[in-house]
Amino acid sequence: MDIIHLLPDSVANQIAAGEVIQRPASCLKELVENSLDAGAKRIEVILRDAGRTLLQVIDDGSGMSETDARMAFERHATSKISNASDLFNLHTMGFRGEALASIAAVAQIEMITRRESDETGTLLEISASRVTRQEPVQCATGTNFKIKNLFFNVPARRRFLKTNSTELRNLINEFYRIVLVNPDVSFLFVSDDEVLFDLPKSSLKQRIENVFSKSSRRGLASQLIDVHAETSIVTINGYIGKPEAAQKQAQEYFFVNGRYMRHPYFHKAVMTVYQDMLTHEQMPHYFIYFTISPELIDVNIHPTKTEIKFADEQMIWQILQAALKESLGKFNVTPSLMFDREGDIDIPSSVNAQNIKVDVPQVTINTQYNPFTEHRQRSESVAGWENLYDRRVTNEKIKEEKAYADMLFGGNESTAPLLNTANVSSTPCQYKERYIVLPMAEGMLFIDQHRAHASLLYAQIREQMQSGKCVMQQVLFPEVLDLSTDDAVLLLQMTDELHNAGFEITQIARNSFSVDAVPAELNNGNPLVVLLDILHAVTETGVSGVEAWNHRIALSVSEAAAIPAGKVLGENEMRDLVERISAAETVYTPDGKRIYALLPDEAIVKLFGK
Repeated sequence: MDIIHLLPDSVANQIAAGEVIQRPASCLKELVENSLDAGAKRIEVILRDAGRTLLQVIDDGSGMSETDARMAFERHATSKISNASDLFNLHTMGFRGEALASIAAVAQIEMITRRESDETGTLLEISASRVTRQEPVQCATGTNFKIKNLFFNVPARRRFLKTNSTELRNLINEFYRIVLVNPDVSFLFVSDDEVLFDLPKSSLKQRIENVFSKSSRRGLASQLIDVHAETSIVTINGYIGKPEAAQKQAQEYFFVNGRYMRHPYFHKAVMTVYQDMLTHEQMPHYFIYFTISPELIDVNIHPTKTEIKFADEQMIWQILQAALKESLGKFNVTPSLMFDREGDIDIPSSVNAQNIKVDVPQVTINTQYNPFTEHRQRSESVAGWENLYDRRVTNEKIKEEKAYADMLFGGNESTAPLLNTANVSSTPCQYKERYIVLPMAEGMLFIDQHRAHASLLYAQIREQMQSGKCVMQQVLFPEVLDLSTDDAVLLLQMTDELHNAGFEITQIARNSFSVDAVPAELNNGNPLVVLLDILHAVTETGVSGVEAWNHRIALSVSEAAAIPAGKVLGENEMRDLVERISAAETVYTPDGKRIYALLPDEAIVKLFGK
């Protein structure tokens, strides 16, 4: 008996939807990209319940005929390409012909569309890939898509969707990636009848400011530096942030030919330029746009089209680094090499003014020399460079930690003893106002005063949060916290957990909040810095859920309230801290950092040799 058979189209489309349509943000991306391909100059996005109940996209693009409207929902039906060679000369956002068919397989769709040349438009209703209604209607030029009840026929997929606040943040992040590369198009973004964004047509820099105006108190646009490089291979434009504008969570965007992309290799190029200007926790802002021949890139790697392969990534790495260094150099951030005056020798103006003859050395210039040729001729591939780099760094780190453990613990770090104050033989003292040093019977014990106190505060705050007994301290003058839209959504989502920790926060505008009370442990700590640290950490790690948020809140509050490095402690303060950390019986902080270490007598003897 034969057992192989063709799947029904509806089942095949549901399988395809698993790759193309993962959440409401995927629908938003596909629909808005179709609007852009249709030449729209104004696009409206309307959401209900973060796209679960309704995701509507209205544009003023070219619209579709009655036949095209029906054909658009057939799998692999597209107006973007005609043959395989077109894949290497793409000038549109979409080309697979899978998106609308995939959405139609897992949602209920109502589409109204009309071309400017037609007297009437077309109304089309589809549910789970079946056309349930089609008729002519009066409507404006363009297309109006309504995606209703996403995943209504795939309950397992619908259950895997996150909370409305989380899905809304994903929608906003996808919206950012679209509007930042289309400043010549106006956008309206409405969620549950609230206008979150109303972006008019503008310049690129103004669009960045309009989108992220709440991310920086001084305004993000004023902290950006122009980037421009034009070569025969690639043209690079955009903006990078000044070093002093760096944050723990920065705005980082790469675009190629109008398409957002992720590219760890090019991100590493940016970080290499900034490596001597920032701490390891800081990240620079950047909005970098590549323009390159479609033949030199491949966007057909994954259905989401955010993974893009370049024919010569190493060459572009060099060009990108040179462009960034030149931009920073023009603003006196780093020294720059000037290539604008080939063959000329700079002569001080004071010398020229006196008409003093200067013997200019004759330099022979090879006009055919290309410094990038050597790189092009290299046969090695840069593919998989991240793994090689990570492996090298990991191996070096392991060796360093092993050598450190050998010195401290005789080759076995697990033998590190828990602190026992009964072994203390004399008065503790401070080293560089950061470590408490205790001479002990086994050797010298070093305690990080900040980490020790932070660890104790963390345990105290978590206990108070679990019992609901956190002590609030009203502030005399409430602080105002201005956030970006996605951070504001996250803060509202975490309101209960923050209140349980001792924060009293009131929303006074769409993205503005008043901080009226703070946890008593904060004392003179800056509550705005603590709240931003919580939001950035949650966004960066992607953690969700009450337990994960409570951990992050307690960690940030305890870090901010703990005894800082550099504070001089009295003898009683040191003894009290040593006794409390000894009773806690822990060697590491809640985020895995060592609190204290013992330098054994044997290790001290080894340091001096025989």
